[in-house]
Amino acid sequence: MKIPNTMERDCLLEEIRVEVLDTQRFTGVQELEQRVMDALRQTPRDEFVPHELRYGAYANRPLPIGHGQTISQPYVVALMTGLIQPQPEDVVLEIGTGSGYQAAILSPLVKQVYSMEIIEELAGQASERLQRLGYHNVDVRTGNGRLGWPEHAPYDAILVTAAATRVPPALIEQLKPGGTLVIPVGLQHVAQDLLVIRKRSDGSLEEKHVLPVVFVPLTGSPCD
Repeated sequence: MKIPNTMERDCLLEEIRVEVLDTQRFTGVQELEQRVMDALRQTPRDEFVPHELRYGAYANRPLPIGHGQTISQPYVVALMTGLIQPQPEDVVLEIGTGSGYQAAILSPLVKQVYSMEIIEELAGQASERLQRLGYHNVDVRTGNGRLGWPEHAPYDAILVTAAATRVPPALIEQLKPGGTLVIPVGLQHVAQDLLVIRKRSDGSLEEKHVLPVVFVPLTGSPCD
């Protein structure tokens, strides 16, 4: 697997560490697990952005990937990954594959990643890219993420990379007791709330508002 330029990689990781410290009063996270930081270090972000934007691949900011979609800011990817507390035997559902970058970060941290993307062209490109780069425990399908991927449920964690106006009930249903759902919730074009929802063993939910964020909207009908 290609390792990114050392100087760019180290600068990005340091920026992420600083931003984690700066936002800890909101997130409660003082530092990210070393496994998460190692996954960020080893993932070639330049492979997941359009060729003409590769010069900025290791800047700590989102970038457009076409179809009105973006690759998320690395700090946000790192934080969301840390919030699900990924374990080696976990099976994780990601909603909003995009370019495949978040799935690539998750890949070395868990047993299996199932990733859904509603835009067929992006799903195909991401699937090919992830396989070419050696992320063989990631399966990508085109579909309506609001409905989840019930065939492989329940999931140890679900990570949503697009903003919903409310938490889709299907994702709660497909979350394993003891599992964690991380999702941005709010209106389009304004700051949304990044939520961490934990399902207790009795099926009840514990919800925490973590951080203001801005994501592209989660599309697809709740009834498709």
